[in-house]
Amino acid sequence: MPELLEVEAYRRAADRIVGATVVDVECPDPRYLRRTVGAEELVAALVGDRIVGADRHGKVLLLRTEGCRTLAVRFGMTGRLVVAGSSPIPELHYGPAGDPDAPVRFLLRTGGGPLSVVDPRRLGSVELDPDLTLLGPDAASLRVADLRPALRSTRALKVVLLDQRSVAGLGNLLVDESLWRAGLAPDRPADSLSGPDQVRLARTIVRTVALLGRRGGSHTGDLQDARDARGACPRCGATLSVATIGGRTTVWCAVEHA
Repeated sequence: MPELLEVEAYRRAADRIVGATVVDVECPDPRYLRRTVGAEELVAALVGDRIVGADRHGKVLLLRTEGCRTLAVRFGMTGRLVVAGSSPIPELHYGPAGDPDAPVRFLLRTGGGPLSVVDPRRLGSVELDPDLTLLGPDAASLRVADLRPALRSTRALKVVLLDQRSVAGLGNLLVDESLWRAGLAPDRPADSLSGPDQVRLARTIVRTVALLGRRGGSHTGDLQDARDARGACPRCGATLSVATIGGRTTVWCAVEHA
């Protein structure tokens, strides 16, 4: 957390400052800046410029300026966006509770109000003019043709889907929910999927992202309650399997998943 859906909520919140001019940039934690830019360069590039767009690709929030600069914000595991004093996500599922004293890692002051990033674990980052070609296709609009190259890997299916170079935006919860809905085992080699399997997976990812987006976040999947309780599969009642795959706790139904 946060995954694509949470960053999309941040993007909508950031729309509040579109059209506003940047009046100041503060970097209380210089380590939050990617090495491609220093604090002085960031201030020089942004102050006095106008924000003309708030976009998203995968888990990355993109603030675009009139001067053709792009500020990329990555939120890691615990980052939250606060715009004009409020956040669209006061508390992250599996994350620390909303804390008014949480450390501010980055602050953008604009004529439309301040935009800040709070991140207790400091796993996120801010970058100027990112190379988005390093990211895969966005999961919300994924096509099977986009997914097929990534599935030529011998790595476990879940590992491939968590790799942002393969598909941008999926995190632990969305991957497990999508694979459960598609009936595919997360430890299965990605290159073992048949053509119909690949089509089903791509379509299921898009549908899952859309459904959970309407529900309100990555934590609203049908698998979620059983996941938290280490309980039974919501579909067939079998005890869920739990293992660590790709360094992440993974939950699936071994009875239904092929």
